[in-house]
Formats: sequence, C-alpha cells, structure tokens
Amino acid sequence: MFFKKHKSVRVDKMSFPKHIAIILDGNGRWAKKRGLPRSAGHSMGAKNLENVVRYLKDTSVRYLTVYAFSTENWKRPKDEVDDLMALLEKYLRNYDELLGGEDVRLKIIGRKEGLSDTLIDLINEVEEKSKNRKQLTVSIALNYGGRQEICDAAKKIAEDVKSGKIDVSDIDENLFNDYIYTKNIPDPDLIIRPSGEERLSNFLLWQCAYSEFWFSNVCWPDFTPDKLEGAVADFQKRNRRFGGV
Repeated sequence: MFFKKHKSVRVDKMSFPKHIAIILDGNGRWAKKRGLPRSAGHSMGAKNLENVVRYLKDTSVRYLTVYAFSTENWKRPKDEVDDLMALLEKYLRNYDELLGGEDVRLKIIGRKEGLSDTLIDLINEVEEKSKNRKQLTVSIALNYGGRQEICDAAKKIAEDVKSGKIDVSDIDENLFNDYIYTKNIPDPDLIIRPSGEERLSNFLLWQCAYSEFWFSNVCWPDFTPDKLEGAVADFQKRNRRFGGV
C-alpha cells in the first residue's frame, strides 16, 4: 500500500529503519512554481539534503542512499546538466562542511564513464578520505541506472567465470550482491519518492525486492525532516513478512 500523508508525526529517532533511500525528485517543479530557473531548484534540493543528513546523524539510520542523477538524465538540456555537475563538484570540494563532517562516509554509486576527470578525481578523494567513518554512510547515485547496475554485475561475474575465479555453480543471490554498486550495504528498508510521481525510475531495482515504498506530493526542496518522520511513522505500521505468513 502506498501513502501520501504529510502530517507531522513525531517518532523515536532511535527506531528509524537502518537504511533509507530517497529519490530526490521535484526540484525543477519547485522552481517553476516560484518563477525561478531550474538551477535554483537543484540548489535548494542540495541544501535540503544537507539538512536531512544532519538530522539523520542523530537517528538510528546507518545508510542513506539518494538518487541524484540517472543515466537517462543526460537527455536534459546541456545547461541544466552542467549546473548539476558544477553543484556536485561544489559539494564534493566542501564535503566535510556541507554533508556531514567527521562522522559521515560518502560513496558515489553508478558509472564513472561520461563524468569529467575533475569530478572523478574528487569522487576518489572524498571516498578515500571518508572510508573509515561509520556513523552514517551517504551513497549518492550519480550517472546511475538500476538495469545498468545489474548488467555491469553480470558482465563482471561472466569475466570471473571465464578466468576461473568462480564457478557457474557458485552464482547465487549472495554472490551477486558482491558485484553490485552497493556491495556491503544492506538493502533499503524504506524507499521514499517526493514530488507526486509513483515509480522507481530505474532506482535500486535489485536491492528493492522487499523494500517498503512511500510516496509524497511534496517536492524534494520542501521535504523537511518532519515529513521524513511522517514517512517513518507509516513504515513502522507495516507488517514486513518477507514472503512469510
């Protein structure tokens, strides 16, 4: 069942799900409603991500995965794509100040092909710098596609079978998990999509097998922590049977 409740509901911060994933949707619509350029919406969306990350540091959430730029988003106008990449560079350069400080690990998941050398170097630098931080892992899905992730994993497995590193009989779900972008990260318990759309848009297709979904009409820049609490409150009411009775 899908919910669209926006009422503020206070929940115990230590009873949040372990892994929350969010599709950062609605930045452009937020800007359009205010007569602003789409770039202003993306800037406000990035600011809201800062607020949400700081809020989650004081909860029991250990993993946050956000969908920032899909493999399909390259079809957008060049000016908008350039603005998004510049915004990401800014956040990577000022990561400790803007997205968490010493307690937050940052990972970028997706294909690096197509990204600038500068951006790739920044990604590598930030991932290395924060790799031992444990309180909260923030994964940003950049140039990401769920189908592409599955194909990439299948190719790597095929290469390892061909080279003799593994046998075909070794292939199962657990082994497959070792080849996807989110290796060593548990599947998301809750996937949230703001902005009124009710689809996954190629996000975490392998990982979402038993995730709970929660949709909201509120655009991402306005999806404040109190609205996040409402999503968690609904999540806690659900009976997760994982195929059982």
